[in-house]
Amino acid sequence: MSWGWALRHLRRHRGQTALAILGVSVTAALLLDMLMLAGGIERSFERLLLVRGYQIRVTPAGTLPFDTEATLGGTDQLLATLRADPDVASAGAVLGFAPYALRDGIRERLIGYGVQPEDQGIYQLLRGGDLVPGDTTGVLLGEPTATRLALGTGDTLPVVSSLDPQAATAGSSRRLVVRGIVRFLYDARGQQSIAVTLPLARHMAGPQAADRASVVLVRTGRDADVEAVAARLAAAWPEVQVAGTTALRRQFEERLTYFRQLSLVLASIALAVTVLLIGTLLTITVNERMVEIATLRAIGVSRTTVVRQVVAHGALLVVGGTALGTVLGLVTARWLDRILTSFPGLPASVSFFVPTLRSLLLGAVVLMVSGLCAGVWPAWRAASAPLTLTLREDGA
Repeated sequence: MSWGWALRHLRRHRGQTALAILGVSVTAALLLDMLMLAGGIERSFERLLLVRGYQIRVTPAGTLPFDTEATLGGTDQLLATLRADPDVASAGAVLGFAPYALRDGIRERLIGYGVQPEDQGIYQLLRGGDLVPGDTTGVLLGEPTATRLALGTGDTLPVVSSLDPQAATAGSSRRLVVRGIVRFLYDARGQQSIAVTLPLARHMAGPQAADRASVVLVRTGRDADVEAVAARLAAAWPEVQVAGTTALRRQFEERLTYFRQLSLVLASIALAVTVLLIGTLLTITVNERMVEIATLRAIGVSRTTVVRQVVAHGALLVVGGTALGTVLGLVTARWLDRILTSFPGLPASVSFFVPTLRSLLLGAVVLMVSGLCAGVWPAWRAASAPLTLTLREDGA
């Protein structure tokens, strides 16, 4: 009877019902987006760190990988020591440098990576072939670079090394053959990047880059404790920074604390608005149907039944609004994610809004509980109204 009464009232007042569900859906979408934002970026960043299986990064002290232009010295010896460690499955160095592409006589600034193809964790091959150790004539292009320069596999890319800051002239030039097109995992959206083998990158970067790297990526063995290995490596090389996935994620979270705080504030506002909206709508409904409720009470309908009817009315509004709000929230999350991931220097592969079954269920449960709580006062008021006075006022 309770659900039937609620459904009949919703059908009878379709305009009011549509506006109510639309209002709840907006707050539901906001709540869902904030739940996805609260933990989504951490999960996204951790997944990005592990996409190639490298759990430990060795960088210059005090920096994140490629966060500054600082580099590690003595990299060859460091790699030899790491690869000899029984808990290390593989290790590879990456050097960042700044080459220029020659296009119609104009230099275009690129971001260059020197990699060890057999142990690399910064790109995924999309088409064509990969580099091989010792390749001094090949280059890999990121998708934005290939699009911008209109190049494909097998084409030739004229490249000059970094400008000499003293003489303001370009270094040595080379004509590199495009081996393949890749997606650089840590690039910002639209960033134009290329990759060459590490020896070639060091040669192009100049004498100061000999035996140096920007970061060393380490993959531990299957049974090794990642954080324990990272702590042991850090103790062995106190002059560098050794960070496992957990530590890197914590550093990343500290830089984006603002987004977590913002998500909590907006989620609280969404819940408050939901409670007020449902409470107001149910109060209006109770006022409109007070005589009907009093009549039902007079013919023997219990207070418990009246309470169930009002609560069922609110629950149906919340269910309809949550269903519509989930769709709306997923759509707006994708739109907002594109805006936030366009921030300069932020990897395009990182997502701020990550939909999960847990976040969807949590949002639905929280909204349902909020809707039920919002219906307590109107339901109590409907069940407690004095019958004689209510009927007399209507008759008058």
